[in-house]
Amino acid sequence: MDEYRVELETLQELLYAEGKRKLLIVLQAMDTAGKDSTIRHVFQGVDPLGVKVASFKSPTAAELAHDYLWRVHHHVPGAGEIAIFNRSHYEDMLITRVNGWVDVAECKRRYRQINDFEKMLAETGTTILKFYLHISKDEQKARLEARRDTPEKQWKFLPSDLAVRAQWDDYMKAYEAALSANSTAHAPWHVIPANSKLARNLMISHLLIDALKKLKMRYPDPAKGVADTEIE
Repeated sequence: MDEYRVELETLQELLYAEGKRKLLIVLQAMDTAGKDSTIRHVFQGVDPLGVKVASFKSPTAAELAHDYLWRVHHHVPGAGEIAIFNRSHYEDMLITRVNGWVDVAECKRRYRQINDFEKMLAETGTTILKFYLHISKDEQKARLEARRDTPEKQWKFLPSDLAVRAQWDDYMKAYEAALSANSTAHAPWHVIPANSKLARNLMISHLLIDALKKLKMRYPDPAKGVADTEIE
């Protein structure tokens, strides 16, 4: 991980310096799978100047007054930036589907709309990497129990976590449908086995570094005459 952090830091600086490409990282998972932990460990060494994190929780009244992608679009990365979505636009066809707030026809429309949205981002210079952090139901049970029993972590334990856990099978079906419908050449899904936190972090780091290297970035040319400038 230390080697990967050094490499990722160098590539992120190059991305920022070049100021042309954009990288969007989407993290989706069931509770306790480690979205926050992934961000903390994988991006430990990068310059926060060029990285931003957006977390999507229950939509506000203003967000509900617009289309479901409205709140997402202004968080996508600008030139030279990495944007990390901690949860994402996919919530709008996961929790909504599981709870019956949208029907099958609306889900299919959203699959198509999100593919079109991501294609537009890709065609305008954004590299998209989507990671589903997959843990087993038994592993989630162990992690929830650890939250419950550790005083410093009890603040993270919510009764709603158990309500969502009771819908595990429905969520697995919703994830399977979304990942199948929305893994494309321009925005692929990567299913990351996340029972092992270290293995999860190593896999994601490797995929990020590989994607950044493929961009074949270069530092911009220096200003004319900079090499001959005398500094007193």
